[in-house]
Amino acid sequence: MPELKNTPKSNGQICFEDSDILLELFDFRILKEKEPVVLVKSKVHFLFCLAAPVNFIFSPAYSRMLKKDKAFIIHNPDTDLQALLESTEEGILIQLSLKLQKLHQLFVPDAHSAPVFTISNTQMKSYDEIELLPELLLVLNNLIQKTQLANKRLFFQAKILEIFSLLYTGKPQETDHCPFLKNEATVRKIKEAKEILIAQYKKPPTIPELAKAVQLNELQLKVGFKEIYGAGPYHFLMAHKLEIAKQLLLSGEYLVQEAAYQIGYSNTSHFIEAFKKQFGVTPKKLAGR
Repeated sequence: MPELKNTPKSNGQICFEDSDILLELFDFRILKEKEPVVLVKSKVHFLFCLAAPVNFIFSPAYSRMLKKDKAFIIHNPDTDLQALLESTEEGILIQLSLKLQKLHQLFVPDAHSAPVFTISNTQMKSYDEIELLPELLLVLNNLIQKTQLANKRLFFQAKILEIFSLLYTGKPQETDHCPFLKNEATVRKIKEAKEILIAQYKKPPTIPELAKAVQLNELQLKVGFKEIYGAGPYHFLMAHKLEIAKQLLLSGEYLVQEAAYQIGYSNTSHFIEAFKKQFGVTPKKLAGR
C-alpha cells in the first residue's frame, strides 16, 4: 500500500480549471490501476462514478466504495483528504470540485461580495452519497465523449452549470434554498427573524439587531433569508409593508397619505414610487380615487 502522505500528482485528465472550479476525468480504461486524488479542504467535491465501481482508499485501514451511477459529495473544511482511486479497467470517475462560495453564488448570485459563505452547517464535515438521475447520467456521459474538443472550455463551463442544475433542481427539497443550507436550527432562526420583522414592521430592528436577536451573524441572516424567502430581510420587509398598505387602500378607509404613514413612509412621493414598482399601479388608481 503506497504512503498517502506523499501522494504524487494526479494523472487524471483536466477538462476545465480556474481558480474556483476543477473538472477532472479519471478514465481507468487508459490509466493505471491506482490513481491519487487530493480533495482539498477549500472546496466541495462532487465525485461521479460511471461504468464500474471505484474504491477510495483513504488509508491502509479505511476505504469507501463508490458504486456505478452514484456520487459522493464531500466537504471537509478541516483538512485536505488524500486517497488512492482503484477500479477495474472499465471504471470512469468524474471529479467536479469548486469553492463553497462559488457553489453558493450559483444559487444566490448577489452574495458575490461575501468573503466566505459562513452558514454554520458548512463548517462541519459532510459526506453524502446520492443516486444519479438518468438526466444527469446523460450529461455526464456526453461530457466524457467530448473531452477531445478543440475549443472545449466554453463547452465544459456550460456542462458544469447543467450538472448543478440537474443535481439540485431535479428533485424536491424541503425548502427552496441553496443545497448547503441544511442546518435545521439555522432555518428555524431565519424563520424566527421573518416573524420578528412582520410583528415589528412599524419600527423594525436593524439588520445587526435582528441578527443578534436570532443568534446569527449578518451574512447568515441575509443570505439565508434570500434563499428561503426569495429576498433579503430589507426587501422582504418593504414588500410586506406595501402589501399592508395595499389592503388598507382597498378597504376604502384610508387615503394614500394615510396608508403611507401607517407603514412608516413620511414622504408620500417615495411611497407612491415604491408602490407602483411593486404592484404596477399607483396607490390612487388602485383605490379608485
